[in-house]
Amino acid sequence: MTTTVGQVTEAETSRYVQVGEHRIHLNDSGTRTAEAEANPPLVLLHGGGPGASGWSNFSQNVAGLAERFRVLVVDQPGYGKSDKPVVTEGVWTFNARILAGVLDELGVAKAHVLGNSLGGGTALKLAIDHPDRVERLVLMGPGGGALNLFSADPSEGLKVLFGFYAAPGPSLEKMQNLINVMTYEPTKVPESVLHQRFEAATAPDAIDYVRRLFETFGPGGGGMEELWREVDKIGHKTLLTWGRDDRVLPLDGAFFLLKRMPDARLHVFPRCGHWAQLEYRDEFNALLQTFLTGP
Repeated sequence: MTTTVGQVTEAETSRYVQVGEHRIHLNDSGTRTAEAEANPPLVLLHGGGPGASGWSNFSQNVAGLAERFRVLVVDQPGYGKSDKPVVTEGVWTFNARILAGVLDELGVAKAHVLGNSLGGGTALKLAIDHPDRVERLVLMGPGGGALNLFSADPSEGLKVLFGFYAAPGPSLEKMQNLINVMTYEPTKVPESVLHQRFEAATAPDAIDYVRRLFETFGPGGGGMEELWREVDKIGHKTLLTWGRDDRVLPLDGAFFLLKRMPDARLHVFPRCGHWAQLEYRDEFNALLQTFLTGP
């Protein structure tokens, strides 16, 4: 399916790069203006829910952001059109190394990196393991980066996410419930997202990969990397963005990061869940542009 957002389509920006034995898909908006050519590229990393992909997370943002940046919307390993590897090390360590390889293949020495949820963990790990590849960092409810100070763990939203593939199996009703818990106002999410994400989430290779991922990250999995132990090493200028009503990675995690990261500032969106980039598209884009192009 070809999706059009403004004057940017999924099909016209779709491309693949080979990183070792792994084929990684991304949407590359190119450099559409002189200003975009003057700024470091902006990498967008999606979350890890069933049916997630770079384009499904950020399609509504690309046209606006591409006026000022080359926008690279990456399907992380295991998601979208990228390969679905068996990962035998830490998932964020693996994803960060693959992302560094993607930048190598694209000839990008350094980029702004934005990560949401699972992608936030990848962004953090890239900044920790490959600090010279990151210009500025934007974290949207990042996975692995904080401890819940007052909220239940696992959160309500993570229970819904981990339960998607549980018996009796996936359903449209479960996908709608997932969208409900990800957002403050689910009616802002186009109905097409429900069906597109369900179709992607129920593809056999996607089911196999995400089930393996959930075994690592889910309750009792024991395989989640504790990135929060290392965030004090990240000296990059960082913007934390959070939905005040995030039921997946609650707001109290933001204050942990704000205390621990040397150069972090925090923006909280009211009446907003885990997907600020969708619920507050225009304000979110404007906030990014101000932060990434400021002194």
